[in-house]
Amino acid sequence: MTPTPVPTPVAAVQTIAAPKWSVTSRDLFAAWGRILTGSVPLLSIEITRECPLSCPGCYAYGDTHLSGGVTLSQLNDLRGDQLVDGVLRLVREHRPLHVSLVGGEPMVRHRELDRILPVLNQMGIFTLLVTSGVIPVPRHWMSLLPRTRVAVSVDGLPEHHDIRRKPATYERILKNIEGCDVNIHWVITRPMLDRAGYLEEYVKFWSARPEVHCIWVSVYTPQIGETSPETLTPEDRIELARKLPALAKQYPKLQFHEGLAREL
Repeated sequence: MTPTPVPTPVAAVQTIAAPKWSVTSRDLFAAWGRILTGSVPLLSIEITRECPLSCPGCYAYGDTHLSGGVTLSQLNDLRGDQLVDGVLRLVREHRPLHVSLVGGEPMVRHRELDRILPVLNQMGIFTLLVTSGVIPVPRHWMSLLPRTRVAVSVDGLPEHHDIRRKPATYERILKNIEGCDVNIHWVITRPMLDRAGYLEEYVKFWSARPEVHCIWVSVYTPQIGETSPETLTPEDRIELARKLPALAKQYPKLQFHEGLAREL
């Protein structure tokens, strides 16, 4: 378990209504007060190193991901009470406003998460769980944990995603999020820009899914010294900055505005 303080055609299914929660002005003022006293506003915790995927470009097992010359594969996972107590101890120590639970694949510890997430909700902490969708998302989280948001990584249409992120294929993800309310996180890579209409096809598909609350976008970021065919060129970024805001106006679930475009 590694804590990392950070600065930021399918049949329709019936979704479970869940109360929505977002950061309020009061929460922001409270967080600013904590920052001034030395607390971190955001905390990312890698709760496991286990993952059934072998995604190209994954940074988690790289030599420079952790400090002290240690790699993730050299660490031992915590389980059961040790993991639950360890996560809650870190949160109580750092008192963040927002916690991200990542991995590895954090859903391999779904039993422990069933104990951790209710406590974080009671503490008033917004929690983001980032998953590949390879393991079913518990439906009861949707109604019982209003301050928890699940983000599922879907990197492109099946022609790219199913190769890159197997066994977390489209078919498996759609089955595992059925009846839930999730965000979709999309990492755009260079090959996705080779076919006209690709971006809209992706956004249109996931916007139509009743399980999807919103769609987040980022671009492939190479590691230091990495040369990859997935890396976008400066011209690619200019094209994305032009196309994505227009798609967001057409498909409101896509959260991408002009301010983000300028950062590309």
